[in-house]
Amino acid sequence: QVQLVESGGGLVQAGGSLRLSCAASGRTFISYTMAWFRQAPGKEREFVAGVSRGGGSTDYVDSVKGRFTISRDNAKNTVYLQMNSLKSEDTAVYYCAARFGSIGRLGYDNWGQGTQVTVSS
Repeated sequence: QVQLVESGGGLVQAGGSLRLSCAASGRTFISYTMAWFRQAPGKEREFVAGVSRGGGSTDYVDSVKGRFTISRDNAKNTVYLQMNSLKSEDTAVYYCAARFGSIGRLGYDNWGQGTQVTVSS
C-alpha cells in the first residue's frame, strides 16, 4: 500500500494554468504506476492521465491531450500534473491514484483525498 496526498488545486480563470502535486509515502514508489483522475459534480470519476513506473510512458484522455502533462520524480516520491489552457469543463475534484505494476487505466487501488480545481469562465 502507498499513501497519497495531493496539493496544488485552486481557483483559476479559463486559459490559465495550475500544477498539481501528489506526494507518496513508502519505499516502493517506483513499483507503482501513477495516475490522475477527476470527478465533476454529477459525473462519474474519469481517468485523466497516467505515467509508467520509470516515467518513460504516459497516457492521456483525449480531452486533455496537448494541454496537460503528467510527470514523476521517483527521487522525491512525487507525481505532478501540469495543467495549461484550462477550460471550465476541467472543473472537478482531482485524485491521485496508484496501482502496482504496469501502466493502464484500470485497477487503481490506492487513492488520495482529492484536491478541488475550479476554472472560472
